[in-house]
Amino acid sequence: MPRKASLNNEVPDTEENDVSKNDHKNEDEVEKLTYMLGAVMNYLSDDELEELDVEYLLDETEGLRDWWGRYRESNKKQIEEEIKKSLGELSLKELEEIREKIKEKQN
Repeated sequence: MPRKASLNNEVPDTEENDVSKNDHKNEDEVEKLTYMLGAVMNYLSDDELEELDVEYLLDETEGLRDWWGRYRESNKKQIEEEIKKSLGELSLKELEEIREKIKEKQN
């Protein structure tokens, strides 16, 4: 008489590997962000600093410019929504000025 197949409740290796890779990727990302935050805070807390130079900070902090670009791009939709909501509060003159700027950009 044939035996019943045993139930296998184990997670296949590929799923475990994917979870492990994602965890490792997240840890790497947290480590990079921690480094960048530390560099920014060190810069900002410098008592001898008379003027903030964001370009210097972006240039001298490894990965910060790329992260900032990705962050800004991910918030593009939110900015678009904020603009749409505020259009009703603008005067006709302000709306016409915006339209002109858009036309100039398109040309």
